[in-house]
Amino acid sequence: MASVVIALATRDFDPTEAAVPWRCLVAAGHDVVFATADGAPGACDPDMLTGVLFGQVKAMSADAASYQEMAASPAFATPILFQDIDPTDHDLLVLPGGHASGMRQYLEDAELQQAVVRFFDRDAPVGAICHGSVVLARSVRDDGTSVVTGRRLTGLPKRFEVGAWVLTKPYMGDYFRTYPEWVEDEVRRAIGPDGTWEPGPFLPIHGKGFTVKDGALITARWPGDAQAFADALVAHLAGGL
Repeated sequence: MASVVIALATRDFDPTEAAVPWRCLVAAGHDVVFATADGAPGACDPDMLTGVLFGQVKAMSADAASYQEMAASPAFATPILFQDIDPTDHDLLVLPGGHASGMRQYLEDAELQQAVVRFFDRDAPVGAICHGSVVLARSVRDDGTSVVTGRRLTGLPKRFEVGAWVLTKPYMGDYFRTYPEWVEDEVRRAIGPDGTWEPGPFLPIHGKGFTVKDGALITARWPGDAQAFADALVAHLAGGL
């Protein structure tokens, strides 16, 4: 049995990207704890439960139910601090994403970024999905380079992010645009010319999962990849135990 830590934003994380890995890792017999910046339980983006675009974009019913189960668990209620995430205590670090404005606290957190650096320095397993790749890009070693410089990975493709923003901007403003710079552009800059960005299939089809594995690093693009992402995490732990 492995010890897994899922890092969460204080608010606005994507419920599917957190709950599906939690569900699969727990079902596989692993011990899952959570981490937040202040040690208080996080809260997901409520719009991803009720739905946007006339209710068409939201967590699938089974995934929403998994979120509610996760949120009611004792581990969710008692997270550790970002600063206490350590590869000597945890076998896997999982970085879910989310796009609403509350995610900025998580994406910019220096303690979380240093935890990521500790994992990469030990070549310990890290999984990131969607905006979780932004945390990777911003996790910088003492020499000024990102931990993902030269690595192969994926994250939220620009075409997905632009499409969601354009469709919802008239009535939701920048809800789907977390920063002026698109996720893909920031991550591509971090991986540099020797890195490889994997965009995956062109159309975002829920359930047609796409993941990229580069050593101990496992990445995925959006909530529709969450099941494949979770399966890849479980498989990696099974191979390493």
